[in-house]
Amino acid sequence: MNIENFIPLSSLYNHYNVEMSFFFNLNEMGLIDIITVDETKYIHPDAIYEIEKMIRMHQELAVNIEGIDVVFNLLQKIDDLQNELISVKNRLRLYES
Repeated sequence: MNIENFIPLSSLYNHYNVEMSFFFNLNEMGLIDIITVDETKYIHPDAIYEIEKMIRMHQELAVNIEGIDVVFNLLQKIDDLQNELISVKNRLRLYES
């Protein structure tokens, strides 16, 4: 696996001033994926945007890990419903024309 583009977890918790256990808890809840290579833990760069949202919720709103999990599950359901609505609208347009 090519880890050149991956971000070491140690640089993230130093940069965001978050405890390492926060990332491990997010990983246990299935909210992020931590990849271990040669005893060094990494995060995929595509996950940074979501991680930043989780950190803000945790630090600024005092939302615990379980609350973050609930919020992200609800956001995913909203996104799925919006996609389904777009699909239904597109099918409806076919019958209207």
